[in-house]
Amino acid sequence: MASVHESLYFNPMMTNGVVHANIFGIKDWVTPYKISVLALLYEMITSKPMALLERRRLNKLILPLQQGPDLTLKQFLMIVELCCPETSFELRCRLYQMADGELKDMEHFFSTLPNPFSDSEVYKTSVVGLFMRHMLLAYNKLSFSQVFKLYKSLQQYCNKDRWATPSSGPQAELPSSVNEDMELTSTEDTSVDRVDGMDREEPDAGPLHQSELCGHDTTGPLSQKQAEYFFARQAYLLKNDENKAMTPAVLQNELNNILKFNPDFAEAHYLSYLNSMRVQDIYIATHSLLHYFDRLILSGGEGKSNGDEGYGRSLRYAILNLATLHCRFGHYQQADLALQEAIRIAQEANDHVCLQHCLSWLYTVEHMRGSDSVVLTEDSVKMASHFCLPYLASLGIQSLVQRGATQGMTANKLLDALRSTDMVHWKQSLSELIEISLGQTTSIWRMYGKSTMAWQQAQLLLNMNSLEPVNFGVQQNNTEAFAVALCHLAELHAEQGLYGAVSDLMTHLKQQFPPHTQHAKLWMLCDLKIQFERAMNDGKYHLAEPHVTAIAALNTTDGLYRKALLLKALNQTSEASKILQRLQQLCEKNKSTEMIIRVLLATAELHWDSCGFSTALPLLLQALTHSRQHNLQSLASETVLHLAFTQLMLGTPEQALGLLEDVLESVLAHGSLMDKGRALLLMARCQVALAGPAAEDRQAALAQAVETLDEATVYFSRLDCSERLRDVYYLQARLHHALGHTAQRNKFAMLFRLLDLELPLSGATVMTHI
Repeated sequence: MASVHESLYFNPMMTNGVVHANIFGIKDWVTPYKISVLALLYEMITSKPMALLERRRLNKLILPLQQGPDLTLKQFLMIVELCCPETSFELRCRLYQMADGELKDMEHFFSTLPNPFSDSEVYKTSVVGLFMRHMLLAYNKLSFSQVFKLYKSLQQYCNKDRWATPSSGPQAELPSSVNEDMELTSTEDTSVDRVDGMDREEPDAGPLHQSELCGHDTTGPLSQKQAEYFFARQAYLLKNDENKAMTPAVLQNELNNILKFNPDFAEAHYLSYLNSMRVQDIYIATHSLLHYFDRLILSGGEGKSNGDEGYGRSLRYAILNLATLHCRFGHYQQADLALQEAIRIAQEANDHVCLQHCLSWLYTVEHMRGSDSVVLTEDSVKMASHFCLPYLASLGIQSLVQRGATQGMTANKLLDALRSTDMVHWKQSLSELIEISLGQTTSIWRMYGKSTMAWQQAQLLLNMNSLEPVNFGVQQNNTEAFAVALCHLAELHAEQGLYGAVSDLMTHLKQQFPPHTQHAKLWMLCDLKIQFERAMNDGKYHLAEPHVTAIAALNTTDGLYRKALLLKALNQTSEASKILQRLQQLCEKNKSTEMIIRVLLATAELHWDSCGFSTALPLLLQALTHSRQHNLQSLASETVLHLAFTQLMLGTPEQALGLLEDVLESVLAHGSLMDKGRALLLMARCQVALAGPAAEDRQAALAQAVETLDEATVYFSRLDCSERLRDVYYLQARLHHALGHTAQRNKFAMLFRLLDLELPLSGATVMTHI
């Protein structure tokens, strides 16, 4: 940060580089940039009529120009020129004439400005009127020496625009001349940095809005309005579209510069806390959060609740926020201690709202620690409803719905509960909870195996118009619900073999949720799972192995499960069995029903490899019981397929075909391409096994099995599953040989041979797996 002695920004509160008063106590002061804005307003008021579209574009610029950071004259004129070239030319001529003239020219300019108290165009309560009034009052309070310094600053402000070469563009560095004798401070260099990388959009899109995003350093103090605008903008972007906010390092540098001039600015500390949460920096986050509440008390930010009550209110909410901070970082013991302290203080003050917030976080902490928090959640919902706190009540109901889904409640009860909360959300315009509800509904349908309904809910969320005001060019929220919905869509597309769409979705996720954002872990894990499944389907186990390590780094349970699958595919049965046993114990402890069922199915497949089909039956029946108790239709169908295969291998094809026909409709309607292909492959084998001894009946059964295999080939081909295609080609060659189709037999035998040479040897053959 440049020294205040070297800056060129006029600030009447500074003498010899020393700040003598709280600079944020002044609403605004006159600067060369503000004179340029005044000149623009004067041209808009006094110039001859301009086109309606141009005036509309300029009107949209007024508020951002007033509240935004100071820009260089070149940048300012470039923005105006995009809206109205004629006004930009007139403005340049007026400013150059004022700078090239004498001091009386600047005096004359201020004397000719419209009076906010008399002119209807700049009425005293309008945005323009208030701005002009502040500037006139600030200018009239200046001494003669300060007016002279302001005029010299205006001359240097205009000369910098002349020194910039035409080819330099808005990103060029402007020469900075230092005059240590002048008692001025400037943010002109800052304005150059702030427009680095500015996108040249259409004027209606608000080109000024993009000018701050890539800023670097603030070389001088901002006025109160500029600082408030900066904080509001960055906080809004961090909440709704973190990708468009400043990067964590740049934003922290800006905040440090602001706090250097006024360390008691409470909002700057809170924005620093939000920024530290993005990079998981617990030290700076805690430091900034505590300083925020300290400064809030010192500055009297409680309104009429100053004194003991105001201090107590800030204290208990400070402790509550500290508890939430520890909870986000996984420090559950520290979070519990902080919550107990906040509850004690809130009870002494009889603050029921704070108590409800404490209770909601208390059951969150208990749930994170693995304890049963249903009773706490129900109490929180009842009390929140009693005290008319719809936000907390809805969050509690959504938590109960999530827990009910994991415990096996039926979908109609869960969706009825969500529908009742959605009515409250729409009435209260709680758009954030509406998004969470839709994302939760998507996950519930996906967990229950209804892929079509999951598609519908995800699309509904992505196409929903947000109830939040769309500011700063934000087009879509970057909340967790959107990330979850997009990840579900990516997995659903991958299950249908649409890898091109998956790539597009992942590209969008990487742009919307960069790696440094808090929800990036969701798409990272989703992308790794898809890549792992694709490599396993293609039989490229050497490519799947690195993905196992990466998945384990993000999710230990998923990493262990996929490591067991990889070891099983590589014929390392004993190592895979040990990992599955360890994983089952872990899942039973965490009560992860879905993973328990998948572990049971994988263990049963290990028994198949050793021809222990009878020993696999108890495991499969246990998995079927779990899946039906928890209404997991997709896993139940997959378990029935395993049971049908086991029955087939035990010599009872009639029972196998009966089981298969019970779930075939569900698999074809909601299952993935892999499930559809495996079901049809199994059906073809059952048809062959049930072929009668009579020649005609056998020929018809074998022909029907060939047709079924042809349909299975389509699914496996779309999925690019080479290992399964090899099995299908083998069976097709055998069936065509039995039917006497020599040409087709040779064709499929050649395809089988090519894939058999390409794929590595595997213990799982068509005889030992579905």
